Amino acid sequence: MTAVRTQLRSRTKILAGLTLLLVVLDVVLGRLAHGGGGALALVALAVPALGLVILRRQPANRIGLLLLGFGAGLSSYADAGTYAVLDYHVHHGKLPLGLPAALIASELWIGIFLTLPVVILLFPDGHLSRGWRMTLRAYVSVSVLIGAVLVGSAASRVAGTRIVIDGKGQLVDNPFPSGALAIPFLVLLGTVPVFWVSFVARQATSWRQATNEHKQQLKWLMAGSVLTVCGFASTFAFAQFSGPAVTVGVAVSLALGLFSLPAGISVGILKFRLYDIDRLISRTLSYAVVTGVILGLYVGVITLTTGAFHLSSPLAVAASTLAAAAVFTPLRVWTQHVVDRRFNRARYDADVTVAAFVQQLRVAVDLDSVRLDLFAVVQRTLEPSHLSVWLPQVEPAARPGVDA
Repeated sequence: MTAVRTQLRSRTKILAGLTLLLVVLDVVLGRLAHGGGGALALVALAVPALGLVILRRQPANRIGLLLLGFGAGLSSYADAGTYAVLDYHVHHGKLPLGLPAALIASELWIGIFLTLPVVILLFPDGHLSRGWRMTLRAYVSVSVLIGAVLVGSAASRVAGTRIVIDGKGQLVDNPFPSGALAIPFLVLLGTVPVFWVSFVARQATSWRQATNEHKQQLKWLMAGSVLTVCGFASTFAFAQFSGPAVTVGVAVSLALGLFSLPAGISVGILKFRLYDIDRLISRTLSYAVVTGVILGLYVGVITLTTGAFHLSSPLAVAASTLAAAAVFTPLRVWTQHVVDRRFNRARYDADVTVAAFVQQLRVAVDLDSVRLDLFAVVQRTLEPSHLSVWLPQVEPAARPGVDA
């Protein structure tokens, strides 16, 4: 056991040092290429930082090593793109290894999407049974073959032709593999969602037998996974447009996609503020519903007032604003109540229990029964390990004409 921990610590130090070195290298290459540089690598630093935190608390948890390796791989990807820009935009293709860097920057972006789902499989302790270890090996083999097909196909297309890359270091004309590689590539790509579904199914099947604490961990995993999917989907949506605002949107969406899943699993593994996930889910859902309804009401009132009543635009905006302000508070309270009843049942039940106790307290006259009811309410809502009530001694009031 001591030898294994020593080996894990050495791997941790190597991966952490390599990641930091690659980030510094990307910044230096970006300066030489007369660009920003380091943006993607700096975002990627947050992921290995979470890996280091996990390894500090749980040295044998391989998820920490996976996050460190992910950070090193993402930094290498950023370095390749920046180096390709430096070679072809500044030195006109005269630097060595410019083409391999462009191929890496153009094709191995898929490694980001193929690596993160492995965290779902390994959650929460990084240990797998023999069958799942074989599944993981098969998934890694498929991922390596996909990367090899992409790089090989791109290399054969650009061989002997003029290399043209964009500002990110990627090949401008870079379609998916075609010809003899098309069918094998599609078959390999089609197996990836099957693996992902199996990873999720493994966690889903453990839900029924899981303890309450483990269920909270799975909720953090689920929340991080959903935010990651939303972040990557938003990145692709923003990438279809151009402009300064779009650039900011792409950066924010990419950071959300890269950081959400590692952050969620880190909270779940370390059990830091674990039970806040119910409150987070309920607040997110309630405010999303309220925002959608308010926006729909705002647009609807503007359309109605300008179209049906032919009011001017300022009056329509004022009427819409007043309508939205009038319904916001009651809508938020009602929506929060409904969402808490479904997704934050512990708080909902606690509120109902406290409300019933307050109603009973108004008509209670026996101090002992009140004390017992208070014990029951606090035990049911807060579940403390120890509970005691201190009641001060009250001297009876002296009757008139009688000495106290």
